[in-house]
Amino acid sequence: MQTVLITGGTGLVGKKLSKLLVDKGYNIIILTRTLKDNHAAKQITFALWDVKKQTIDISAVQKADYIIHLAGAGVVAKKWTGSYKKEIVESRTKSSELLVNTLKNNSHSVKCIVSASATGWYGEDKNTEHFFIEEEKPADDFLGETCKLWEQSIEPAEALNIRVCKLRTGIVLSKDGGALAEFLKPLNFGIAGILSSGKQVISWIHIDDLCRMYIAAIENNAMHGSYNAVAPMPVTNKTLTVKLAQAVKGKFYISMHVPKFILKIMMGSRSIEVLKSATVSSAKIKSTGFTFLYPSIDAVLNNLIPSPLAYRNGRPK
Repeated sequence: MQTVLITGGTGLVGKKLSKLLVDKGYNIIILTRTLKDNHAAKQITFALWDVKKQTIDISAVQKADYIIHLAGAGVVAKKWTGSYKKEIVESRTKSSELLVNTLKNNSHSVKCIVSASATGWYGEDKNTEHFFIEEEKPADDFLGETCKLWEQSIEPAEALNIRVCKLRTGIVLSKDGGALAEFLKPLNFGIAGILSSGKQVISWIHIDDLCRMYIAAIENNAMHGSYNAVAPMPVTNKTLTVKLAQAVKGKFYISMHVPKFILKIMMGSRSIEVLKSATVSSAKIKSTGFTFLYPSIDAVLNNLIPSPLAYRNGRPK
């Protein structure tokens, strides 16, 4: 069995991805700062690393055939202070640096690295007809620069004859947490909270399709470079919010627009991202032969929310 080394393996995407990889017969090694009792599948083990100290279990890297690099501080987890912005960037770039230097200075069998990136690479929609594609330059804002540095930090692995893929991920939808849980919170009070005008376009992806994309990237030797990890049918914030309300509450909800100034008070500069409209193309990943299990928002909600009133406090009954 081949072995996949995963950074950020205890997060939302990492947990689901690990399960799917185990189901396909891979061994998994998850890099973590603190070793813990392994209550997961027997094919999953843990190894130590410390990005700030630039230390890593070299033997874990040497056991790997593939690396999936998900590590990075949450972009909207805290206020964007100067120190937290630095943490957002360095948690990504310094972890890449540690991986690349370890591979450079030690024998290994790694054939491919698949690194997370984000659709934050792109700025605001240019016009209603435009879909962002991978060849476009990064935005000149904080997240655009962060994604640029993030992707650049893993690219030196290519000089080591390692194939590198980068997945620019949109909003991930999962019943286990993340963005969907935030959208569900107002619905606990029967409110469909539309952000500002609600016209901003959201480029999203079902967590299962995202994890399948990571697996496709390690298994398809023709995949190389950056790919947009988004579903083919982006939707507006209003469409997503209303469809979610209908799925959860049936007819028993009230639509309410949350003014832009309220979002700015609550989120500070992070509100820029929830108010930004970014229509991102999935054409390149589809050209590799990848097919989506959940191409539309209706398909996603049918999967994640079986029937009206099926959710309580952001979790299924």
